[in-house]
Amino acid sequence: MRLYSMPSSGNSYKVRLLLALLGRTVETVDVEYMTEALEGAKALGRLPFGKAPVLELDDGRLLPESNAILCWLGEGTGFVPADPFARAEMLSWMFWEQNQHEGVIAVRAALRTYPHRRAQATPERMEALLDSGHALLQVMEDRLAGRDWLVGDAASLADICLYAYTHTAGERGGFDMARFPAVNAWLARVAALPGYVGLDG
Repeated sequence: MRLYSMPSSGNSYKVRLLLALLGRTVETVDVEYMTEALEGAKALGRLPFGKAPVLELDDGRLLPESNAILCWLGEGTGFVPADPFARAEMLSWMFWEQNQHEGVIAVRAALRTYPHRRAQATPERMEALLDSGHALLQVMEDRLAGRDWLVGDAASLADICLYAYTHTAGERGGFDMARFPAVNAWLARVAALPGYVGLDG
């Protein structure tokens, strides 16, 4: 298999993290923002939706979207609950990550990190994202208060999915992570999983 991965992206990182936790290796093609590699992968049709990550299977099929890739890789592993309701609950957190969490936590970090995005980082927008992000992190704090994992009694794809952008929310996004002790304890539990690798590998 081959993974088209954007090194600085949390969406690409979550796939690399799951692969590491599963002890699986793939050929990785780095396609960072504003590089010839990214444009080349697009030109070759390797990025069906125009963005990374994309997993290219051994038979040449292409699977885009980070959470879809997690579900494919996680099939039949302990990261997908056997109980149907718990599995659906896991998916609900993964949908929430993409349609609410990422659009605030990751976007604020991107506006602070990528030079080509900084013109969009108006004080008003940054303040609104900060408030919204703290509210979203509070949703996670409330969920994790008194429990180790987002779903069930073990780490699932929901934890891997939400870890990616949450673990850099303070450093990259400027969020006040001291407000969220349960989230911080959960971040430490994910980082302690056997096979864990950080964002930088």
